[in-house]
Amino acid sequence: MAPESPAPVELPSGRFEGREQFQQLVRGALAQAAREGWRELVLSDASFEDWPLGERAVAESLQAWSKTGRKCILLARKYDDVVRRHARFVTWRRTWSHIIEARACSAADPLELPSALWSPRWVLERRDLERSIGWCGGEPERRLLLRESLAEWLQKSSAAFPATTLGL
Repeated sequence: MAPESPAPVELPSGRFEGREQFQQLVRGALAQAAREGWRELVLSDASFEDWPLGERAVAESLQAWSKTGRKCILLARKYDDVVRRHARFVTWRRTWSHIIEARACSAADPLELPSALWSPRWVLERRDLERSIGWCGGEPERRLLLRESLAEWLQKSSAAFPATTLGL
């Protein structure tokens, strides 16, 4: 007899506080995106410094999520910290560059650029970066408001973080 699949885990809704809780929510959301086949993700942060993008479990979730018809938009002020801190993520980005659009707002104030994960099903946004305080949930109003905010920032952004760099 085959083992039963674990019951689907429902992502939390409400306020969160602290770096560890924020990181756990990111891990959980990316794992859920892979399990449920979310078609689109937007990851936004000034530098992604506090994000667990370099972790093996996150890389595995992103790998499982990466399929035809999926799309991931990255938005940052700059990607220097991503390259330095998150080698697994950089490798994943290189492999799946055809489904990933990386954008940058280099002139943005790091405190104004949203620190958020958006999907059509669930969202997470840090409002206080210093203490990692924010909210998360699947309510349609939250998803719409965050998507509109991200769309405004994306209009001000330009292509960045190339998957490969060509040298002479």
